[in-house]
Amino acid sequence: MSDYRTLPVNKWDENHVQCWLESTGIKKEYVEKLHAEEVTGPALMELDDSFLRGIGMKGGQIHMLIRKRNELLQLQENAQQAKHSSTNTSGRTDAQADPVRPRNAPAQKTSSGDSCDPADKTSRDTPASTSGKRQRRSNNSQLKNTNEVLELSNCRPFRSQNTDFKYVKDKVLAPESGVNGLITPCHEYKSFATAAELNKNQLQSKFACEVIRFASACMNIRTNGTIHFGIMDSIEDRGWKHGQIVGIKVKEREYYVDALDYIEKCFCESVQEIARKCIHPPVFVEVISKDSREQKFVVEVDIEPTSSLVKNRLFEVYLPKYNEDSQKVTLTKDRALYQRLGAKSEPVKHNNLATFIQGLQDRDAQREKAELSSTEAHTEIHQNLGRKLSILLNDGKSYMDDSLRYILVTNRCEKDNLNCINFLMHLNIFCVFDFDEDSNVSGLYSKYKEHHATRSYFLQDFSNESKTGNPPSQKHLCLFDQTSWIFCNGRSDFLGDEKPCDENTWIRMKKKYLKKAITRICDEILPKRSFIVLFLLLSPVQKQLVDTFQEFYTEMNGTEYIVCISESRENYGKWANLAQASCSIETLEQCSIVGMKLSHVDATIQTMLPSTAQPRHLPVSTRGLCTLPSLEEEKLFSLEILCVDQCDDIKLDLLTEKEIQEIEQNFYRGRKIIWENFWLADKRRCGEIIEREACKDASKLLDDILRGSELKYSVAKLKIFHHPGSGGSTIARQVLWKRRKDLRCAVIKTSYSPATVCEHALAFRDYEEKEISHRLPVLLLIEDYDEDYLEELKYELTDAVATRKINSPRPYFILMCCRRSNDPERLCKASPLDTVAVTHKLMDSEKSLFRTKLEKLKQKDVKPEFILTFVLMCEEFNEAYVRDFVGHILQDIDYSSRDTCLMRYVALLNFYVPNSYVSLSHCEAFLGLGVYTERQSRAYDFKSHLSEQARMIFIELRESTTYISSVRIIHCLVAKEILHQLSGNEPQSQLAMTLLQEKMLFENRFGREEFIKFIRDLFIRRDKRSRGDNTDTLFSPFIEHVCKAEDCEKAIAVLKAAYELLGKDPFFAQQLARLNYNNEKFKDAEYWAGVAKFHLPNDSYILDTEGQVYRKWFSFTKIEMALKAMKCFRAAQQAAKAERDSMNNAGYFGEVEVGCRLLKFLSTVHVFSRSPEGEHSELVKYLITDYIPKDIEKPWGRLHSRLKGLRQNLYNALEWISEDLSYFQTDKNQEKDEEDEKEEQIHNPRKWLKRQTDVYAKFFISTSLIEDSNSGPESQLMRRMNIYKSGGGSVTTILSFLTDKKENRSAEKLEKILSFYTENPVRDRLEDNDLINYILCHITLACLAPGSARLLPLQTLRELSVRFFKAKRPFPASAHFLLTLLYWPDEALDREPHPDKDEILNSALQTLKRLYDIKMKDVPTRKKRIYTHFFLGKGYGLSKIVHKTKIDKLISGSLDERRMKWLHGTVWNIAKIRDVLKRVSGWTTDRNLFIRGHTKAFPILPLHRDSVPPGNENVTFYLGFSFNGLVAFNIEVENNP
Repeated sequence: MSDYRTLPVNKWDENHVQCWLESTGIKKEYVEKLHAEEVTGPALMELDDSFLRGIGMKGGQIHMLIRKRNELLQLQENAQQAKHSSTNTSGRTDAQADPVRPRNAPAQKTSSGDSCDPADKTSRDTPASTSGKRQRRSNNSQLKNTNEVLELSNCRPFRSQNTDFKYVKDKVLAPESGVNGLITPCHEYKSFATAAELNKNQLQSKFACEVIRFASACMNIRTNGTIHFGIMDSIEDRGWKHGQIVGIKVKEREYYVDALDYIEKCFCESVQEIARKCIHPPVFVEVISKDSREQKFVVEVDIEPTSSLVKNRLFEVYLPKYNEDSQKVTLTKDRALYQRLGAKSEPVKHNNLATFIQGLQDRDAQREKAELSSTEAHTEIHQNLGRKLSILLNDGKSYMDDSLRYILVTNRCEKDNLNCINFLMHLNIFCVFDFDEDSNVSGLYSKYKEHHATRSYFLQDFSNESKTGNPPSQKHLCLFDQTSWIFCNGRSDFLGDEKPCDENTWIRMKKKYLKKAITRICDEILPKRSFIVLFLLLSPVQKQLVDTFQEFYTEMNGTEYIVCISESRENYGKWANLAQASCSIETLEQCSIVGMKLSHVDATIQTMLPSTAQPRHLPVSTRGLCTLPSLEEEKLFSLEILCVDQCDDIKLDLLTEKEIQEIEQNFYRGRKIIWENFWLADKRRCGEIIEREACKDASKLLDDILRGSELKYSVAKLKIFHHPGSGGSTIARQVLWKRRKDLRCAVIKTSYSPATVCEHALAFRDYEEKEISHRLPVLLLIEDYDEDYLEELKYELTDAVATRKINSPRPYFILMCCRRSNDPERLCKASPLDTVAVTHKLMDSEKSLFRTKLEKLKQKDVKPEFILTFVLMCEEFNEAYVRDFVGHILQDIDYSSRDTCLMRYVALLNFYVPNSYVSLSHCEAFLGLGVYTERQSRAYDFKSHLSEQARMIFIELRESTTYISSVRIIHCLVAKEILHQLSGNEPQSQLAMTLLQEKMLFENRFGREEFIKFIRDLFIRRDKRSRGDNTDTLFSPFIEHVCKAEDCEKAIAVLKAAYELLGKDPFFAQQLARLNYNNEKFKDAEYWAGVAKFHLPNDSYILDTEGQVYRKWFSFTKIEMALKAMKCFRAAQQAAKAERDSMNNAGYFGEVEVGCRLLKFLSTVHVFSRSPEGEHSELVKYLITDYIPKDIEKPWGRLHSRLKGLRQNLYNALEWISEDLSYFQTDKNQEKDEEDEKEEQIHNPRKWLKRQTDVYAKFFISTSLIEDSNSGPESQLMRRMNIYKSGGGSVTTILSFLTDKKENRSAEKLEKILSFYTENPVRDRLEDNDLINYILCHITLACLAPGSARLLPLQTLRELSVRFFKAKRPFPASAHFLLTLLYWPDEALDREPHPDKDEILNSALQTLKRLYDIKMKDVPTRKKRIYTHFFLGKGYGLSKIVHKTKIDKLISGSLDERRMKWLHGTVWNIAKIRDVLKRVSGWTTDRNLFIRGHTKAFPILPLHRDSVPPGNENVTFYLGFSFNGLVAFNIEVENNP
């Protein structure tokens, strides 16, 4: 059907249209759909967006089709104009009439005398030689298919000198044109590809020849014209299109400018000056391209023969041409008179000369008339920019949709414009790409943060290559709670390294981060069609802004959700001209608001806001109200605050009845209730929400709590346990809704740490209140929580309240805890005074309410299947009713279909795994519905592919922060019944086996982690009563069901399959070992325990399972049992190191406990009787030398080697415990009664360590052995044991001297310990551990007795400690800790910067961090709080090292009060402490803190990460020293100078 190219579009039939569509690259499926819809040429001309969406086309394809169609029609229109305006219809003009057809015949040129080619030997008809053709064929731009339709481009406006105007490579200009009204310029194209590469003389003669000939023709006809060099004019080479923009290299612009000096040689002397005025200097228009690596231009010359200059004159010219033989430029023999004939410049033939001259006066008159007409004022037709703004910004709606987020891209905002951008304060802005480095000082950011809480970042913070480490997670960045402000080109007031840079440096260093940030946002964070990118051009445009547009354009598949606003046409023009490399100017104009005053934009947008923008209010203790501005609310981002006037700002008139009905139906179908449900019910726009009796019970309990009690709880708990689907969450929110006017109410976002929630809850309670004792209690709802999280939150809140010393009868905070449970009544009985149980069982009064509500819903034509959960609730989820109901739904279901199979898989997970779901993308992949894309119509597309049965039982959920959609079955009891009825005779183990083989589900990447977790839970997660389950199970409920309903062999088989499929998961092997062991299959249990141990040889839980297997097989004597126990504890120690999510130190404590008991037992053996001095000399001699008493030599034969290793094993364990205690705080909360009788090692591990150390040292001290050894190894050991016994044997025991209330006594003990060491430690080298203890004794003694004669100076201690840096062997963390204390800059010793000392500091800090990470693994820091031993004081030398106990002594109050002051930072308000400690300066970068050492910058750990100001700030703080490196306390933003 290639004949479609020869026909006008309005003559095409559907086959012609199909051929054209195929040439445009539209997807084949849509081409076929349009052909089936009988879209002919006339229909193609009328196609619109709604029709195309109606046949199922996607937005990107629609955008491309309509753009291609418009270009086709524009090309045809331009070609027709050119045809009609031509005074002579030549073959060339005919060829131009069809814009789609490639012209096959070469254009007919003038005679040889008029040739402008470099030499007569070259082709006269083509503008490029053969070599030029070869060059063009190798060019990347050459078209592979000459039928390809290129995008149309506009010419540079006539006489325009706008340097911002650009051409885009490979677009096409309208065909060359003839005379059209004289003022509208005619156009002539020259490729000039070969000539541009010639030498200066050749180039200038060729250029001048073409310009002068064209100029002569235009001037004689009296028409304006432009000749373009760098535009394809030849049609012989089929690799090009006529008018295609290719550009030429311009070596020197002067060559082209100077070439016009030929005017004086070629024109008659009388008209040379006139010609100069009519022929304007060349204009160089840059040709841009996305992948361009070299700069090219189109060179254009405008000809303007104004009537005042050319009247009554003719312009005959010589033409210059280059002679290759003589290598000189010569002129043609005779002058020629040129005229424009059609789209060509032709010489006037001799026989027509008289007629042409006679027509001169008529042409002059026409020119004068045309000039007069063009100067008349034309009334500009203004666009309705207000309506356009409304449609673009609101995604086609008449009002602004709250669900839409905005991404703002902007540049420098001048001071005058800051008053005109108030509308930005009301938009739901997700993030801002700000290219103004002064924005924080005087720009947009400085104003925005007055109204909203924000977080400032640099581009790399959003990419995966952040210089500060791994990228923060979305939750940490608070992406959905606070606006992220991204400084894209540095920040001028920032102390760190992020400084502004020039365009080239930015492209080289930062553009990659821009691309990654935009890709991350579009691909990982925000679903498509959920946000609009708004370009706000407030000042002259930089290239970086255009790069940002191109990245968004690519990621978003077009401009459908991109809007540009620019008051300045000049700024917009530069931006659009550069952006057209990706997108046509016409498309950009469709999505842009240009020329509208910013103040008008501001006022227009504010009228479109979905709410009335009225302030929100909170209740106050005086029974009045206070305003809660957005800025203050956003600071409390871990709370979803419920205001007194919640939802009152919604404009009801904008909500249609259909939208209101949808809000109501979503709730009754099974989704969680939202505030709008209550609000609409209060406004009587939808039915009332049923209030169950449990809601009244909860309200009564709340009233009792508020009345107070003798116990005076500062933090009270109100617990709601509920059956799944029974309305527990609704009841909790009903209580909140009812009490919002007399309590401060909020919902806790459990994605934030308890410390953050506590901080925000306190601020929420204190906001706008004066009297601290009369403030309103805060009611906080926490749902589906983890018990540890709740306890820690309560602990944080209780401690915070305790510091305030307020005697209030009412609690400060009420935690309303709402959680699912399969046995809520049992939990209620366990704690009846503060617990409400919500079950499926309805009371008589409730039954009538539910029946009445169901009837009302049916009267609204709501079908029961659309409110299935409510219907089942009306029937109290009666098992028989659920069975019948599910049976009715599943009638006539196709058991072999994919969606039925999907139903069974989802049912299996939903029944056995609480809160499980399957992501929508997994479902689509399984059903073969194509690639995952988040579209507005996506859910409906998914549902339309489901069977009727699946549509009824599936409910779609949407995660509130990540926006990932998922599906589950409406209720777990329905899932259970579906599982039963669809299984038939197939056992559930077989269904699980089939599920494990579904590759599409396991390989789908969206939501994969959650899916794998649910699969693991299916096989491994055990029921626990503490979690609200009915029973405690040994295995997962699914495995127990298979064991009971089938047999244990089937359970073992399915676990084996899961083990293989999930990457040979060792915990599955562990379960197999347990399952075999419990079924007395000991050999198999041994095998699987071995397999688990092979994968995780250092996991203490797996080793424990192995131990359970071997426990039955062996028995030992008492000593053998002790040694075996110690061996097991050492294995547990090694295993604990590999455990990533727990810190199990029981192995060390156990080894010390058993070892010390063994020593006591051995001391009672008659062979090792005490000496007269009371020492255990024989035992010590046996344990540390080769000596073996004869009485036990043979009986204990296999024990000797193990017993002689006892001392070293105990020493290693004690050292580990000591160092472990040096890391962490050990104060425990003893609030729970059941913890009171726990072992000393838990409540006071330092005291326990000292006691065990005394036992250890006691059994290894022997005076006689010292005398016998004469300073040998045994003597050294005895010296060390004496140090141990005196308390100087480990870091923890040495530091414990600082807690002794009698400082003089402690100082004397430390001096005694130092006396055990050599007098000259520099000469007499100490062992590593001895040196650590020796130095630490000095630092401790300096804190207690700064004037002690035993103290060595700081410089000597530095020299001793440098071994820890220089020696190439590992040292314990305490060695590196000492280096940070000793080498931190000292005012006396380090007056000059010393980079070498920074190297020592850096090495020590890095090693401490590495060792800390090894120790902490993946354990949450809240479970193991780091302990800071020392602080930086105001002194110098050792006196600048201040121990924490010294600060404690400056704090007044009880122990608990002092602890609370530490916890909440009020210690830093004490003047005495500020006088002792030194405050230092630093800076923050993306919530990372830095300080400068001697010369180098070091990262610092903030005590509380949330105390670090968001973004990038200059700060001051107090410096602490811990085993995790430097710690910052009391961080404050430094005031701007």
